[in-house]
Amino acid sequence: MPVEMKMWRIDGDEPQPLATALLPAEKDLHQFLAQDPSLLGERLLVIGSEVLTPYGKRLDLLAIDGDGNLHLLELKRDKTPREVVAQVLDYGSWVSTLSREDIIDRASKHLGQDFEVAFEKVFGSPPPDELNGELNLTIVAAELDSSSERIVTYLRSFGVPVNAVFFSYLEDEDRRYLARSWLVDDHAVPTAPGAKKGKRAQWNGQDWYVNFGTHGRDWEDGRKLGFVSAGGSARSSGTLRTIPAGDHVNVYIPGSGYVGVGVTLAEAKRFDAALVLQDGSWVSLHEQALTGNYEHVEPGQLASDDIVEWVLPVRWLAAVPMPDAFSEPGIFYNPNTSCKLRQEFTLSRLADHFGLDKDSE
Repeated sequence: MPVEMKMWRIDGDEPQPLATALLPAEKDLHQFLAQDPSLLGERLLVIGSEVLTPYGKRLDLLAIDGDGNLHLLELKRDKTPREVVAQVLDYGSWVSTLSREDIIDRASKHLGQDFEVAFEKVFGSPPPDELNGELNLTIVAAELDSSSERIVTYLRSFGVPVNAVFFSYLEDEDRRYLARSWLVDDHAVPTAPGAKKGKRAQWNGQDWYVNFGTHGRDWEDGRKLGFVSAGGSARSSGTLRTIPAGDHVNVYIPGSGYVGVGVTLAEAKRFDAALVLQDGSWVSLHEQALTGNYEHVEPGQLASDDIVEWVLPVRWLAAVPMPDAFSEPGIFYNPNTSCKLRQEFTLSRLADHFGLDKDSE
């Protein structure tokens, strides 16, 4: 059956359905996504709009994620299901051949600045050595019909990296909402027998690596008060600021090893507004007795988001003093502040060492 989005407002004990407003035209969705591709639920950098292909056709939007993988976004408009799916596959066959040099050149022209500079501004780190290792094909629509749903689901069963997302407008008195729904949860993509394996390990959708640098910070502050932090530059705090509530952080101290595994309680906030959970109550972090220094702003200096410390509140599943840190050959570590932790070996060893169920929440 076609995907449908419904929302209700709870008034007392009785839910009231929100009215579906006039759906946005695909040209509006194109503009929304070009301005803010995070509407898709992941931080992306748009590197091309109405991209001309060698076949004389133009793909709607081309974006890249923090791992260097490309995302092709094609709007359904008035195409039939067969036409839009065939078109996104055709474009994908070409995009998959783009080299690193092709991508950087096209992106720099679209962005009006060096691709490397724009990438670091968005993701907080330089682009990886490998670009276009994986490709994601997304059909964007204001409505999704049964035929499109069947075709996309069938292709995915054979390992084709295609998905569909649709947006709905909803009204609540004088307020309007844009709601999003994916056809398939991309955190659980089946790999068909015989399908080509990806060049990188799959991410489980919830585990992050966090490097708790001790230059100025003190791990005992984070362990006792329940937080991790990073700051001083966009590169230091950028990725940390994208980690959502409810995900897992696996905390590593350079030169020592892993010292904690926890669940994030809220999104990151600036140090001057950060709250941590103590004895069941939220308290202001900067009012607590802290050993480390989390202030990076000199007197008279503008306290921009890129300079200040950012704090992510955590409920520890396990946390140990730095002398008890865990490390062994083969364990993943990275100089970046944070990134997706994909290595099953590391996750398994951390769970065994800290006595955790790998599905702990």
